Amino acid sequence: MALCLSQVFNKDKTFRPRKKFEPGTQRFELYKKAQASLKSGLDLKTVVQLPPGENINDWIAVHVVDFFNRINLIYGTMSEFCTQKSCPIMSGGLKYEYRWQDDHKYKRPTKLSAPQYMCMLMEWIEMLINNEDIFPTRIGVPFPKNFQQVCTKILTRLFRVFVHVYIHHFDSIISMGAEAHVNTCYKHFYYFIREFSLIDHRELEPLKEMTERICH
Repeated sequence: MALCLSQVFNKDKTFRPRKKFEPGTQRFELYKKAQASLKSGLDLKTVVQLPPGENINDWIAVHVVDFFNRINLIYGTMSEFCTQKSCPIMSGGLKYEYRWQDDHKYKRPTKLSAPQYMCMLMEWIEMLINNEDIFPTRIGVPFPKNFQQVCTKILTRLFRVFVHVYIHHFDSIISMGAEAHVNTCYKHFYYFIREFSLIDHRELEPLKEMTERICH
């Protein structure tokens, strides 16, 4: 049975959109432009390209927030299958293990279960994208010099959610009828990070074979 959008965007889920763009702002207009391109049926490689005359940091900011919301929701739809018991280590198969570090509570790379890692990750990203010093929303306020480095770290960690979901929970994706939806989100994410070289190619290795198959 196909997954309906109401399931993906179920507001009763623990994981749901946590950041919205304020109507009337330039960021909101960029978001609408990006969404309109997505719905127009344009090739995803074209959709991710920076529109003429737009600021690259604004474009990246819009997409980082959008990917955070969408990946957050995708994981939320299958979080009941990702438990301390089923996933005691945040990993991508036997070869890749991801440890958590945030320079606050976990100052050294720490082994966590997948659900714990996901919870820490979403809270950490939410804190960053709501920080006006990093993601400014007021007109005329510049982005920090390290903005793209921060976005690289966010996107690299979000990619690990795809790694875990695809390798450990793909059967759940299929049983929920969500394969096409998740694949489209992944392709959009992949083309975007490749367009702006935002993730080290070594981080992409866990899904290399699948990526070559679905991202032509």
